[in-house]
Amino acid sequence: MHRNTMPSTSNEWKQIQYNFFLRWNFPRCCGAIDGKHVLIKKPPKSGSMYFNYKKTYSIVLFAMVDADYCFTYIDIGANGRASDSAIFRDSTLNIAMQNNTLNMPENSIIVGDDAFPLRTKLMKPYSKSQLNNTERIFNYRLSRARRVSENAFGILVWRFRIFSRPIQLKETTIDNVILAACSLHNWLKKSNPNTYFPENAVDREDLNTGNITFGQWRNHVNNLPTVSHLGSNNYKNSAEEVRRKYAKYFMEDNPLPWQWKKVGLELA
Repeated sequence: MHRNTMPSTSNEWKQIQYNFFLRWNFPRCCGAIDGKHVLIKKPPKSGSMYFNYKKTYSIVLFAMVDADYCFTYIDIGANGRASDSAIFRDSTLNIAMQNNTLNMPENSIIVGDDAFPLRTKLMKPYSKSQLNNTERIFNYRLSRARRVSENAFGILVWRFRIFSRPIQLKETTIDNVILAACSLHNWLKKSNPNTYFPENAVDREDLNTGNITFGQWRNHVNNLPTVSHLGSNNYKNSAEEVRRKYAKYFMEDNPLPWQWKKVGLELA
């Protein structure tokens, strides 16, 4: 089951890109993606179908989030035992990205963590053991943009307490419950932000130092394991070239005053 609330026009995507650049200083970004295991009680006669790498039973929630912590794409229902790489590969989001049917502006990208594959339209961190300064800065800047997905999932689990313990419902009902929670999250974020989404709910960044004050949700949430690996480590030279250009841009054209200190460097 999936729900697509993504923009349908290039101008709508440009508004999301503008917000990512305004708030997180990441250009041409259309969203941050992540995958989480939603814990469930073992369904009757399901065998090991929902048994995951954490030795629990789960359904996977895979989603994309905009710069305002709202879900723009939701994919639910992959069982916990499913290959993590297959979850992303078979998602309608990935298929649409591959087929260029999303109407995103030219040279648009989305961001994910190291679990995802590197693509020309999907940026992930450098993961090798020895990073140079440019690569370390890139990873820091990407982590700032990607933080919206981590916080959106965190708020979702904190506010909707059904996620605080394994869900015991029929599989199709579980899918509908998760979808409803994500939809209500978006509605409450937009219609009643002061109550549902107070300032201290999410991670806050000091714009003078870059220091982070953790959001209130982190005091309550520890129950949504991350999907571990969503794609191949192999990538095309063209994807690496896009990442290299971003890394150069963050170092030379659009550095943040505090970024050097955040990765343990002195200002050059």
